[in-house]
Amino acid sequence: MKTADIRDLSDEELDKKMDEAKEALFNLRFQLATGQLDNFMSIKESRRLIARLQTIRRERELEGAKAEKNSD
Repeated sequence: MKTADIRDLSDEELDKKMDEAKEALFNLRFQLATGQLDNFMSIKESRRLIARLQTIRRERELEGAKAEKNSD
């Protein structure tokens, strides 16, 4: 998922995607531990997706705090 696509998501959708990505990473790690994982790059991709989602979430938090500070 591209960053531009993530920015178009609402906060609720962003939270849902975060939960899905964390669950997917858990499943990939489980497959790795049991020797069933075929594509090792999928772990890296999953971790990067989680990082992107967290970055966008934090940017929105900072924008909200900045807007709140300016309105006072």
